[in-house]
Amino acid sequence: MHPPEVAPLSDKIVLGIDPGTRVVGFGAIGLAPKGFLFLGAGVIRTAAKADIAARLGQVRVELDRMLADLRPGVVVVEEAFAHRNMQSALRIGEGRGVIISAAAASGATVVQIPPAVAKKALVGYGAADKSQVAAMVARLLGLEQPPEPRDATDALALAITYGIRCTSPGLER
Repeated sequence: MHPPEVAPLSDKIVLGIDPGTRVVGFGAIGLAPKGFLFLGAGVIRTAAKADIAARLGQVRVELDRMLADLRPGVVVVEEAFAHRNMQSALRIGEGRGVIISAAAASGATVVQIPPAVAKKALVGYGAADKSQVAAMVARLLGLEQPPEPRDATDALALAITYGIRCTSPGLER
């Protein structure tokens, strides 16, 4: 018995992920010679009343399915940042672990980018608010409106930041 043929990963497809345990934003772009192609965006929502193991399991199953369908060569995950609430930081860390594990298992290159770096790359200011980032994401992707919810827009911002870095190697990291 031979294993099924699997399409190769595409270095031209970048999947951005805004991690969480209740809502995980995702956004996919294609890297094109004259800019970025919007491939899709959305969120994975888990049941708020489910225990953490069930939520993380659901995120893994849905992300594995997405990675198998999309076959991105690069997965960009929002890098952890300091939280005032230790419990919240722990939960986000658990979600990031699941996401990084799934991406690595798919064979994709995993890149981590801090939110302030993405904001600076897109808006020019590391403390830009979400509406400014969303407006720039829509502009760069040629969309009339930014994708909703903002978790999806944040994920697209990460993917676009990676794309900018590929075309502008001198960009501050």
